[in-house]
Amino acid sequence: MVKKIINSSKAPSPIGPYSQAVLVGNTLYVSGQISLDPATGSLVTDDIVRETNQVMQNLKHILAEAGAGFSSIVKTTIFVKDLNNFAKINEVYGSYFDHQPPARETVEVSRLPKDVNVEISCIAVI
Repeated sequence: MVKKIINSSKAPSPIGPYSQAVLVGNTLYVSGQISLDPATGSLVTDDIVRETNQVMQNLKHILAEAGAGFSSIVKTTIFVKDLNNFAKINEVYGSYFDHQPPARETVEVSRLPKDVNVEISCIAVI
């Protein structure tokens, strides 16, 4: 098995001992992304819509670094701190996919890194 580490300078650097993404064969495993703005190093947490957009932009840059896009995603996992925010998160999330969105699950959790409200990871096939 040959694995290639994928890192994009346009997405936030990992905040722990993990890679932004790992490519094995034609499958890309993208680590959970939070709303860190890579340009400022600040979190976007003042509005769930803005926060979710930042998460999706971070995913976009990592996917692009591997030569992929949102249409390459086959599976996502969404972690939310409060499912009451799900409708707004879902609306933003859905705007990034065409008529064939990937499989996914959404899980409410008690706490996320840096106390953010949403984290999203994905698996893509290139």
